[in-house]
Amino acid sequence: MLNEFKAFIMKGNVLDLAVAVIIGAAFATITTSLTEDVIMPIVSAIFGVPDFSGMFILLGSPPADYAGAMTDYAALKEAGVPMLGWGQFLTVVINFVILAFIIFMIVRYANKMMKKAEEEAADPGPSEIDLLTEIRDSLKK
Repeated sequence: MLNEFKAFIMKGNVLDLAVAVIIGAAFATITTSLTEDVIMPIVSAIFGVPDFSGMFILLGSPPADYAGAMTDYAALKEAGVPMLGWGQFLTVVINFVILAFIIFMIVRYANKMMKKAEEEAADPGPSEIDLLTEIRDSLKK
């Protein structure tokens, strides 16, 4: 069983998948930073709100023993207050769109490279029979 597992792990597809997952996780961190540290501050400056992820709509009232601020999204969420956290949702959607666009560009580039390689492989030149016929015809002259 250990040898079978070892053979399974050593297959190219499994190793490629493992590398892709690790790189994808690192790339997601970069995308999150791009969204939170670059794009969302610009969007926040345009709309005049310093922290866009803290934008929410209260759907209910906080518990009677709640002593925190009514504008603290994290504290209200922790207290179990029903809210519509549209600012955080918008941040996640923007993060997704950026990640999806970058993946689209990578796949598009890979498809172009694969198509180019197929086109180069599709024109192998004259076949062996064509070359032998040409040699025979040259020798007849």
